[in-house]
Amino acid sequence: MSRQTPVPRDDPDRGSEQREQQQECERMTQPSEVHLYTDGGCSGNPGPGGWAFLLRHPASGKVLERSGGARETTNNRMELTAVIEGLSALKKPTRVQLFTDSVYVGKGMSEWMPKWKANGWRRRAGKKLVPVKNEELWRRLDQLLRIHQVQYTRVAGHSGHPENDRVDELAVAAYQKYL
Repeated sequence: MSRQTPVPRDDPDRGSEQREQQQECERMTQPSEVHLYTDGGCSGNPGPGGWAFLLRHPASGKVLERSGGARETTNNRMELTAVIEGLSALKKPTRVQLFTDSVYVGKGMSEWMPKWKANGWRRRAGKKLVPVKNEELWRRLDQLLRIHQVQYTRVAGHSGHPENDRVDELAVAAYQKYL
């Protein structure tokens, strides 16, 4: 049986020590945070495509990079694949700061996906509902978003952002294998 001892009001160091211990316990029980940088691209659209991600764990400085490609695909599929592959590389629920230059991915996650799901994975085209393009990828991303806490930040492409430039370089190298 544990017994708590009241903190004397005249001992400010003791109270701050307990607050620090409590904050450390809270940090240990929250998911860790990573930064995920992604990019996808094609030579032609459709055409040979590549995707890449860079995961950085700010607390430890560890970095993981991966890339891949497809002989015949679209830019949007590669942008989605980069995010899916990056989130899939995480081994446990994680807070993720997602940095991408893809408005398609960002708006899809934050604005469009809830409407698509409500409409049975269909989108409005004029007055009728039509199937969502890349539905299987959006569904997979939706599954991953239920596991991880993802916050999207748009970065301007080809603007000198080091990590965005790096994933662009990796994605281009991935699709050049098919040229």
